Amino acid sequence: MVYFFKSSCGEYTIYMGKDKFENEELIKYGLPEDCWFHVDDLSSAHVYLRLKPGMTMDDIPNDCILDCCSLVKANSIAGCKKSSVYVVYTRWKNLKKTTSMVEGQVGYHRPENVRRIKVEKNNTIVRQLEKSKRELYPDLAKEQQDRSNEIRLQKKAHRKVEEKAERLKQLERAREKEERSYDRIMGEDKMMSNAEMNATADSTAAEEFEDDFM
Repeated sequence: MVYFFKSSCGEYTIYMGKDKFENEELIKYGLPEDCWFHVDDLSSAHVYLRLKPGMTMDDIPNDCILDCCSLVKANSIAGCKKSSVYVVYTRWKNLKKTTSMVEGQVGYHRPENVRRIKVEKNNTIVRQLEKSKRELYPDLAKEQQDRSNEIRLQKKAHRKVEEKAERLKQLERAREKEERSYDRIMGEDKMMSNAEMNATADSTAAEEFEDDFM
């Protein structure tokens, strides 16, 4: 079972697992658009924010970050008792899981891409999120596979567009090259050297001279 919440921003979905075993499923079957939140150095729920395709962590609205941080703090046995805690967050694809790790434990492929923020207790935000809470049983593996297929098709379509554009560029370059070659040939046919011009003038003069005696 997965808990889903509606962000105060209204455009983003927040979700988290019921326990550490479901957290394992979420770690395994996340989507590229997911951003992961966890209380730093304390046990807590794993909270995810699903971003829109193409978004970066810099694009996340501050209200959404505060929603996720407040929710993950409230779902930490030790953290919920503190007035403030530090929360870390990063993209799902940055999470690293090894066979030696216990349930719910993760590392990072790139620690430098993990952000850390101090969060104060905010019961108002938590109560608002709890009102939107839904308990669902999604097929996480299927959702991940469907999204992977969608991304693959999008990349394929984008690649076709790029290849078509490149072919058009090559045709245009070939056309321009042919036009330049044609212009050069025509220019050479029409050009006449000074010697040729003088010879033509002498020949014309001779013909006119001969005509005078005919």
